[in-house]
Amino acid sequence: MADGQAKRWENAGLTSEEYRMIEDVLGREPNDLELALFSVMWSEHCGYKYSRALLKKLPTSGSQVLQGPGENAGIIDIQDGQAIVMKIESHNHPSAVEPYAGSATGIGGILRDIFTMGARPVAGLNSLRFGRLTDPHQRKLLAGAVAGMADYGSTFGLPMIGGEIYFDDCYSENCLVNAMAVGFLDKGDPIARGVATGVGNVVMAAGRPTGRDGIEGASFASGELTEEAAQLKASIPRGYPDMGKRLMEACLEAIKAGLLVGIQDMGAAGLTSSASEMAARGNHGIELDLRLVPVQDSDMTPYEIMLSETQERMLFVVKAGKEAAVQAVFEKWNVPLAAIGRVTGDGFLRVKMGDEVLAEVPAQALASAPVYHPPSRRPAYLDEAESFSPDSAVEPDDCNQVLLRLLASPNIASKEWVYNQFDYQIGGNTLTAPGLTGAGVIAIEGSDKAVAFTVDCNARLCYLNPRSGAAAAVAEAARNLVCTGAKPLAVTDGLNFGNPEKPEIYWQFSEAIEGIAEACEKLNTPVIGGNVSFYNESKGKAIYPTPVIGMAGLIEDKANICTQSFKRAGDLIVLLGENKGELGGSEYLQVIHGVAAGRPPELDLDLEKRVQDLCLAAVRAGIVSSAHDCSEGGLAVTLAECCILGGLGAEVALEQQDLSPAQLLFGESHSRIVVSLAPEHLVKFRQMAEELSVPVNVIGKVQEGKLQIRRKAGNQGKQMLIDLPVEELETAWRRAIPCLMEA
Repeated sequence: MADGQAKRWENAGLTSEEYRMIEDVLGREPNDLELALFSVMWSEHCGYKYSRALLKKLPTSGSQVLQGPGENAGIIDIQDGQAIVMKIESHNHPSAVEPYAGSATGIGGILRDIFTMGARPVAGLNSLRFGRLTDPHQRKLLAGAVAGMADYGSTFGLPMIGGEIYFDDCYSENCLVNAMAVGFLDKGDPIARGVATGVGNVVMAAGRPTGRDGIEGASFASGELTEEAAQLKASIPRGYPDMGKRLMEACLEAIKAGLLVGIQDMGAAGLTSSASEMAARGNHGIELDLRLVPVQDSDMTPYEIMLSETQERMLFVVKAGKEAAVQAVFEKWNVPLAAIGRVTGDGFLRVKMGDEVLAEVPAQALASAPVYHPPSRRPAYLDEAESFSPDSAVEPDDCNQVLLRLLASPNIASKEWVYNQFDYQIGGNTLTAPGLTGAGVIAIEGSDKAVAFTVDCNARLCYLNPRSGAAAAVAEAARNLVCTGAKPLAVTDGLNFGNPEKPEIYWQFSEAIEGIAEACEKLNTPVIGGNVSFYNESKGKAIYPTPVIGMAGLIEDKANICTQSFKRAGDLIVLLGENKGELGGSEYLQVIHGVAAGRPPELDLDLEKRVQDLCLAAVRAGIVSSAHDCSEGGLAVTLAECCILGGLGAEVALEQQDLSPAQLLFGESHSRIVVSLAPEHLVKFRQMAEELSVPVNVIGKVQEGKLQIRRKAGNQGKQMLIDLPVEELETAWRRAIPCLMEA
């Protein structure tokens, strides 16, 4: 290949083989604009060329699935003619460079994915990860990201009902900002899809005029985050929630009126991706005239127009004869609208400037990036990590102080500093405040039903064992749902990893996919869509593999919603599942000993399913007062949180003699739930547990004032391990993040 050609494909972020593939498709060399179109569409961010083959291993079908992967968002049937639409996406690199704008546009983009399906967004959640809050830069990133999401959501009218936040050194150079949005489709609402059909049908663009912001954003997200990225700050797109809300109303009205053939958000790669993907799905072509595209600057080049990622824009195909009706709808909502092209029957994306053809490329070729199976290799660090024995860690002299330190760990501490900046009540349908349950709950108007949503992932466990860690993320999400009284239905996943071209990273990704697939099969929660975010690394250091699991569940009767807090003194405290004392990868080892090592807890998916079935049945039967899953920090932290949230104490006695105090209190074995119930319900609860073969143990009772945890110590009676006033627990838990942010 000539030096000039080599420079062309290198500058476009393509390989020499990919350049040859483009030449084969076109039967000639691509011109500069055509090469740019392939560059963005064959980037990992748009083309999923390193992930698509493995994603096929995920279960995606089920009786509850109305729309699986392949569209803007997935759809779940919740019966009675109603459905849930949901999707999660990442906006990591933009948020690392400009946290306010990056997170705000992440919310805006995911909302457009929901309403382009014809659904009205009803709630948002987030999954955020940053470095340690002792670093001023990390505090700035967190503050900016939260403000951006909060401002966009509140202006748009979206309640932010929940989420998760973690802090670790591995995210210091590459934060993660994942946004999840959900919407409802009601009886008779049409489902819209991103498809272009009908030769001669008009193609229209709506929303903000196209500007120079976000050009090559897809390429930016498809490479490692470097110091040079800071220079791109001015080009990070900005969100315009006022326009976004009006755009939503206009689009929903046009969809409901049956005026559109297809509709798609101009997200990553802007006009290029929306036009080529719609044409490819419909086995048609699209011809665009760039003279007709509204622009912010009259001197914008075709390259800039086609690759801009200006926010709050939509592309759609109008049904023949409905052009005037569409125009009226968008004028009503004061949303700019322009006819910019037409559907063709030849399968090409053709870009013109008047009569001059600037680019002519098969839409299917653009939308079908090559698929790779890069080499895979188990990382060497795992040998050392697995050889570490938690038994070598010195046992604490004072378990009280350990518990207080764990409650003050930002990974466990109250996230009210974040929640309080979000308006979770806007819209009037939020049934639980963030932090009171492991899942946010939204009412379905005119129905006794409600829907619960959660996002979960313990990335440290994924770092130590990607397969079991990813499966554990699915299991924890489902546990959080059943603890509220919701039956888990489906998953949308946000898969955040390092550079897939490195064998160790691809191995992590491959293993995580296997783990998600296994858990979703067992728990009957198919994956209906999601997002892959690769190249989350900087200076040669990758983040922990972080497969975030967003999950939805159905609550049959909102009168039976269950929360985590203890409710009444005298209630019995019961542990579902087995306390195995597993400390590998635990928050205890990280906080107290500064170690992220050991074999993570084993996950028995059969036991997990039975534990969840028991908890859900008990909540629906109304025989438990509270339910809280055991996760980070182990049993002691779970009990402390139940006490703090209820303003009550607990008297607990544990019997296991084979476990050390640290294992007993702070081990993070999976498949455990702590419930409280009135004594008169115990017999019924035990019968239900026996029918499902779930081990249950009464470990104490709710009391006033203090959390006291003892264990039987043979002939020596009972050994007091924890004895702390609830007020002291609450202070450590509530003040940790505000104190760090005020530093």
